[in-house]
Amino acid sequence: MHRRALPAAGLLGLSAVLALTGCAGTSADAAASGGTADANEPITFATTPLGDDPAANPVVAFADLIEAETGRTVEVVDVPDYTAVLEALRNHHVDIGFMSGFPSALAVNTGEIDALVAWGGKDEPVSTCIVLDDSPLEKLEDITPETVVAFADPASSSGYFMPVKMLHDAGLEKDVDYTSLFAGDHVMGFQALKQGQADVSCTATLFPTMAGTNPDMFPFEEGETRSIGLSDSMPVSVTVLADQQIDAEKAELLKDVLPRVFVEENAEQLGAMFEAMQGGEAIVDPKPELFQPFVDIAAIADVDISDLG
Repeated sequence: MHRRALPAAGLLGLSAVLALTGCAGTSADAAASGGTADANEPITFATTPLGDDPAANPVVAFADLIEAETGRTVEVVDVPDYTAVLEALRNHHVDIGFMSGFPSALAVNTGEIDALVAWGGKDEPVSTCIVLDDSPLEKLEDITPETVVAFADPASSSGYFMPVKMLHDAGLEKDVDYTSLFAGDHVMGFQALKQGQADVSCTATLFPTMAGTNPDMFPFEEGETRSIGLSDSMPVSVTVLADQQIDAEKAELLKDVLPRVFVEENAEQLGAMFEAMQGGEAIVDPKPELFQPFVDIAAIADVDISDLG
């Protein structure tokens, strides 16, 4: 049975303890010291919040499926945002984390985090910028410097990088031709739009398809919002990133299991996690070159992810 592990506050507390003691007592330490990790050691997985209902939370289904395939317990570590997932991996607190294209590119280019498996993207838009149905904005070009555009998270592919490129292609530069707002995540971006704190909310195209069916993820009924712009596609949809000090046996196990878990027969259980894969083909041990297009697009957002350390 999988267990919820440390919440965000606990993760930060653990960081402080490790800094003081210099001792982690995890598989990372065993790998670094040449020791042998316990074959029954749990797989630890960092994730951002994906809803409060365990029955509808795809992370619960993911943990169950991985446990069934590997015979190991999966411990889920809740963290507040994508950046915290990367920090948990860099500091050897968790084994794996799921990232979309841009944070994956950021992670790989640090040279401090490995990519285990990546899934290719579809040749379809991945992001949309939505407004309330009664908004005076009809298209991106109607946006003015006073328009507040809500983004999900500064490390989000569909909630920041791709929308910034979309707006750039429409002749709009961030904090010059519109006012940007980082809401924290996709759902908080929708709340900012709903409560009048933002005029536009930029997000993944899959969220508006939940209108009227999943208010925890998309708090609007059908017809309450509309799109004023769509982004380009991405070469990579999702990557499973790993701590570089993950036990080799565990890493090989995950590389074998993950492509078998994310298959059509598990689509309903995995919900948004499966949809994020966009039906792309699994690429085991993806090369850094796969992520170069993200480095190029990130430059538009004034973010250099080509040499972060």
